[in-house]
Amino acid sequence: MTDIKILTEADLRSLVKLDLDAVDCVEQAFAALATGNVVMPPILSMAIAPFNGEVDVKTAFVPGIDSFAIKISPGFFDNPKIGLPSTSGLMVLFSAKTGMLEALLLDNGYLTDVRTAAAGAVAARHLSRADASTACILGAGCQGKLQLKALSLVRPITSATIWARDPEKARAAASEMMQELGIEVTAATDLATAVAKADVIVTTTPASQPILQAGWLKPGQHVTAMGSDQDHKNELDPACFGKADLYVADRLSQTRSLGELRSAIAAGIVAPDAEFAELGMIVAGHALGRLSDTAITIADLTGTGIQDTAIATFASMRALAAGAGTDFSN
Repeated sequence: MTDIKILTEADLRSLVKLDLDAVDCVEQAFAALATGNVVMPPILSMAIAPFNGEVDVKTAFVPGIDSFAIKISPGFFDNPKIGLPSTSGLMVLFSAKTGMLEALLLDNGYLTDVRTAAAGAVAARHLSRADASTACILGAGCQGKLQLKALSLVRPITSATIWARDPEKARAAASEMMQELGIEVTAATDLATAVAKADVIVTTTPASQPILQAGWLKPGQHVTAMGSDQDHKNELDPACFGKADLYVADRLSQTRSLGELRSAIAAGIVAPDAEFAELGMIVAGHALGRLSDTAITIADLTGTGIQDTAIATFASMRALAAGAGTDFSN
C-alpha cells in the first residue's frame, strides 16, 4: 500500500504563486542543468493538426531531488472560441529512488504557466539591462500577462504595452495588468513603435510566421521568445539573429529543432552546428551574459523538463508543509 497525494488546481493555486520563490526555484533548475548530471530526454511532441492542437510530454531526473515529474501538456489553440482554455494537462510525481507514484498534480496547466513565466524572469534577470523599465509584450493571453508580472519581479518596470492580433483582447489585458501591477499599461496600436520604445520585448504567441521584425530592434534591448516550441512555429524574423550580440537557448538541442533558432538555421543566417551558451550556463557563471548596455540579446525558451520537475517538487513540498491535498491509498 502506498499513499498518493492528489492536488487539484485550486490546491495548487493556493500553494504556488508567481513570486520570487518560484523564480528562484526555476533559476536553480537552470543552474542544475549546466552543472549536474541531469537526465532530460527529448520532448515527446505530437501535433493534432485538424484541431489546431498539440501535446507535449516532458520530464527530467535531477540528482539531489528526491522526486521526478512527468508533465503531460495539451495545447489546443482554437479552444477559446468554444469557451475553453488553450492549455490544460497535469503533472505526475514519482520517487526518484523507487519509481513509486507519489502525487498527481491536477493543475490544468497552471504550474506550467507559472514555471514558464518564471523562466522568462530568469532570462530577464541575467540578460536584460539592470535598469530596464519599459516592456512590450506580444500576446494578450494568460502567458503574456504572466510574463509581464514575472518581469516586474526582477526589473524596475514602470510602463508596458501589450499587443495582440485582436485589439480588444490587448485592451482588456492592458487594463487588467495596470490594475494588478499599478503601472502604466496600454494596448499597442502600432507594434513597430511599441517595440522600438521597449527595453524588454517578450513574445508569447503561437505564431507560425514572424511577428517581431529585425528592423524594429534597437541597441540595449532584450528579447525573450517564448512561443516557438514546435517545428512549425516562428515569432522572430530570422534576421533578428543577425542584429543580436548574444543569443541564449534554454536547451540548444531543443531550440535547433523547435525554437526560433530553427528558423534562423533554415534561413541560412545561423550555421546548423553553431554553438551558443545555454541559460543555465550563464546562471551558473560558466558563460557570460550581457556584455554592455548597448548589446541586443535574445533568449529562446522552448520549455524544459527540468523546469517541470523543479516546480512539481516545489509544489509537493509546499503541500506537505501545509497539509494540503487529498491522500489516496493505492
